[in-house]
Amino acid sequence: QVQLVESGGGLVQPGGSLRLSCAVGKITLSFYDMGWYRQAPGKQRELVATIKRDGTPQYSDFVKGRFTISRDNAKSTVYLQMNSLKPEDAAIYYCNVVGRTVWGQGTQVTVSS
Repeated sequence: QVQLVESGGGLVQPGGSLRLSCAVGKITLSFYDMGWYRQAPGKQRELVATIKRDGTPQYSDFVKGRFTISRDNAKSTVYLQMNSLKPEDAAIYYCNVVGRTVWGQGTQVTVSS
């Protein structure tokens, strides 16, 4: 069973930045496409960004130009650099293997002045 441990969330002011990390265990990360997702209170979980095994990223329109997904297969870690944060980016952020539906605990991101 894959292990996913998200970290790096916190409270940030609008316009600020955060870098989320996802430590992936019990699988060989390089074999999998990975994604970052988020869920705000009262809303459904939504896809933020994905990164393919070959490193190709894709972004949802609402984060294009502000967020960057990356991976370090040697460290078995996936990252999400979030810049120019907006209040509407506040949510619990999760990483996961693309297509997998069992979720970790996520990391809370709060954007507020």
